[in-house]
Amino acid sequence: MTESSTPHLSRREDTSSAATRDPRAAGPVGLRAFGARACVIIPAYEASRTLEQVIAGLRSTFPEARAEDILVVDDGSTDGTSAVARTSGATVFGFSRNRGKGAALVRGLQEAAALGYDVALTVDADGQHPAASAREVLEASADPCALVLGVRNLAGEGAPRANRFSNGISNFFLSTFAGHRFLDTQCGLRRYPVAPTLALGRRAHGYAFEAEVLLRASAAGIPIVQKQVRVHYPPEDERVTHFHSVRDPIRIIATVLLTLRDLSVERRSKGP
Repeated sequence: MTESSTPHLSRREDTSSAATRDPRAAGPVGLRAFGARACVIIPAYEASRTLEQVIAGLRSTFPEARAEDILVVDDGSTDGTSAVARTSGATVFGFSRNRGKGAALVRGLQEAAALGYDVALTVDADGQHPAASAREVLEASADPCALVLGVRNLAGEGAPRANRFSNGISNFFLSTFAGHRFLDTQCGLRRYPVAPTLALGRRAHGYAFEAEVLLRASAAGIPIVQKQVRVHYPPEDERVTHFHSVRDPIRIIATVLLTLRDLSVERRSKGP
C-alpha cells in the first residue's frame, strides 16, 4: 500500500494550523514561478551549522520571497535547527523525532498545499545547493505541473566517489524501469508541482522517496524536466551528510522494486 495521508503528529510536534500562516491572508505571495505561487522547502536534520547561510543565500537571491515562502521542516533535530531557521527568517514546521528526508519533504508539501502554493522548490540544508542554482531550477519550466530535477556534474564538482557510484546505480535502475533516461536521481534540488505530487502517494520515508516519486511521476504522465546545475561540495572534513553510501542505495533499490510492484497492481486493478 502507498501512503498519501497526513502523517500523525505527536503532541510535541508543530500542530499549528497552516491556515493561520496563510500568506494570502497578509497579501500577495512574493515568490512566483511564471505566475504560479511558489515556496521553498528545506528539509533539515541537525543543520544548525549550515542552515543560516542557506536561508541567507535564498533570501538574497529571491528578494521577493517572504518568511511565509521559505518553509523549513525540522526532522527531529536536537541541535537548535528550528531556532536557527526562525531567527534566519523562515517559517518552521517539525517532527519531535527523526522520520527521514522523505517524510520531511511530504510534510513540507502538505503544508505548502494548505498554504495555497502551486509549486515547491526543495533545497538541501547542508549548503550543497547554491541559491543561484535554486533559481535556475525554479525557472526551468513555465509548466506549473512539471517536475523539475536538478542535474549535477558529480565528477566535475568533486563529489565523493561513493556518491557518484550510488547515484550511477540509482540512475541505471530508475531509467531502465521508468523508460525515461534520468541523469541525476538523487539530487535534492528540485521543483515539485505540489498537488500532483501529493496525489501520487508514497511508500518511502527516507532518501528513497526521491527515487520513488520519479517512478510514480513518470507512470502518472507528469512532465519531467532536467536542468543542469552547479553545486558545492565542501572539503571532506567540513561536509555534513546523513546519506549512508551503502545502506541508503540498498533501500532505494528495494523501494524501486516495491514501487514497481505497486504500480503493476494498480494498473491491473484499473483493467484494460
